[in-house]
Amino acid sequence: MKKIGIYTIVVLILTIFIPSIIVKTFNFVPKENSLGKRNVRSQQEEAPYDEEYNGYIKVYDTRNQQVIEMALEEYVKGVVAAEMPAEFHMEALKAQAVASRTYAISRTLNYKEGHPDHIEAPLCTGIHCQAYLTLEELNNIHAKDWEEKYWSKIEKAVDSTKGQVLYYEGEIIEPLYHSTSGGMTEDALDVFAVDLPYLKSVESPYEEEAPKFKSLVTMTGDEFINKLLKKYPGSNITKDNLGEKIKLVEKTQSGRIKKIAIDGSVINGREIRELFELNSTNFTITYNPKTNIVDIETIGYGHGVGMSQWGANGMAKNNKGYEEILKHYYTGVELEQLLIEN
Repeated sequence: MKKIGIYTIVVLILTIFIPSIIVKTFNFVPKENSLGKRNVRSQQEEAPYDEEYNGYIKVYDTRNQQVIEMALEEYVKGVVAAEMPAEFHMEALKAQAVASRTYAISRTLNYKEGHPDHIEAPLCTGIHCQAYLTLEELNNIHAKDWEEKYWSKIEKAVDSTKGQVLYYEGEIIEPLYHSTSGGMTEDALDVFAVDLPYLKSVESPYEEEAPKFKSLVTMTGDEFINKLLKKYPGSNITKDNLGEKIKLVEKTQSGRIKKIAIDGSVINGREIRELFELNSTNFTITYNPKTNIVDIETIGYGHGVGMSQWGANGMAKNNKGYEEILKHYYTGVELEQLLIEN
């Protein structure tokens, strides 16, 4: 610990990740049409199909506990509008449409009997899966002219990519995405303990305009200590020994910390993010004993795996098309056309 003038500054740099549910990929090859032609165009020969998909999905509405059945493309419009600002560049909205569509199909086919967390349907309208809002709900949460200004843009982004989905070596992927990575995405292996070759850490430029690229949480040293002691009551942590009692154990490739030690006990780093309700897993904690203030500066927003939405918008504004955006964030994938009759 180093003294600067009369101040003693303790700096703890913690880059924490938060895991979430990830679903394993599966083999999906669409059925042949009446002419015997494949409904997916691929450079590789597909294996005989063993899955069928009719273009409709079932979604559990978490607001009224009812199951909705709707055409996939209509569902995707509600997801894109709920998950990404309509003000974003068209190419970013297209990338979101493809990612959302792929996610919906993967869940639908992988959880035919319903997801364990909502057994009524494979998908739900909440952030547990991916957010979905009806046009009426969108109008209720936006300004009066939102539909007039933006709904046709959402429709164009979805309609222009109709049926397009992402594959990795013949298997449909689970295209996770998040708001803002903070400059580099995470490897799924570090977050979910599952090694998925298409969810690797990549650079994510052009995110500086994101409103939550950086954020600051401030509290007193007493509040900080009290929260730690409530979560870890056996810890011997005081304002005088913070620098000694909180230690870095393991970082991820992107700089986040997988594990930290609290008074000698190694814990999963996500617990700190959850405890202090931070925007992301990349943050710096600074304590000033003279003022008894703890500042926690956070970079990014979300788990950091897969496509960064603000990064996608930045790439689009720098003349990158949606296919290039998707192939940047999802390593080694191919875009395929799935013909859906609805």
